[in-house]
Amino acid sequence: MKNYNSKRREALKKLGMAAGAISLSPIQSIALPKKLKYTTNRLLRLAHITDIHLSSANDAPNRFRKCLSEIKDHDVDFFLNGGDTIMAADYSHITRESVIEQWNIWDQVRKEFDTYKMYSCLGNHDMWWAAPNKDDEMYGKDYVIKKLGMPNRYYSFSQKGWYFIILDSNNKNAGSLDEEQRTWLENELDRIPNNASVLVMSHYPILGVSTIPYGGSHTDSAYITKLFYEHSDKKIHCISGHMHLLDSATYNNVNYFCNGSLSGFWWGEGNKDSAKKYWYHETPPGYAIIDLFEDGSITNTYYPHSF
Repeated sequence: MKNYNSKRREALKKLGMAAGAISLSPIQSIALPKKLKYTTNRLLRLAHITDIHLSSANDAPNRFRKCLSEIKDHDVDFFLNGGDTIMAADYSHITRESVIEQWNIWDQVRKEFDTYKMYSCLGNHDMWWAAPNKDDEMYGKDYVIKKLGMPNRYYSFSQKGWYFIILDSNNKNAGSLDEEQRTWLENELDRIPNNASVLVMSHYPILGVSTIPYGGSHTDSAYITKLFYEHSDKKIHCISGHMHLLDSATYNNVNYFCNGSLSGFWWGEGNKDSAKKYWYHETPPGYAIIDLFEDGSITNTYYPHSF
């Protein structure tokens, strides 16, 4: 994990400049619940944007605006924001002024799609831990929850028969649920009716493929996957970010989609490991459009962007 984190820090420090064009076809993952047939009765269409990493560098605000214009063309019902909304507030050298500047940029851009409801989760780079003390109003999670309009650091809601669970991955051992949240999640899954359709969003992947070579998975994956298995009557799908990499996995009939970063290589040009300019390893910058259907099926379509 130490090597993984050091590489991410190095990437954040070595951002390139300018934007280039990426011309790629959408990448689609289709997940069908066991013993169910595909249905054309779509109930919801969502935009999953994650790891936006907004700052004033690399013309990121304007490039994000162009992405938003493209996303709106998909006629989505609402947005899911997977965390790491700002570039970085979590390092020890980050000043109060830098944190304020980054969130001010977010506030300005958010106004340009404020007609859309947005449900967010906390990313590991969003919190300012270097505040003078824990009583400082900008310290830690509460400030980010306020800036993103979240009801709590973890929460749930439902729309059109689908149940949504938003988790806080940012706890001890980096990528885990604390005991309070475990109890809440257990109770929440008990509360949700049998045969219900459930979409879970976390920042860190609960289970993934890209985490095998690079690390970055939930450290309590065994606990969560066993809990999901206890609720096999439900049709559960999970989405995440954090990795800036695109992958999908299925385990015990639960689908796990890790979507790439909207910022790609943190809006920079990349490094020696980037397959192409602006990519992080083999994944281009992009966003996912998620369709949710009446029978509990889901399509997760990743759209590389050209900004």
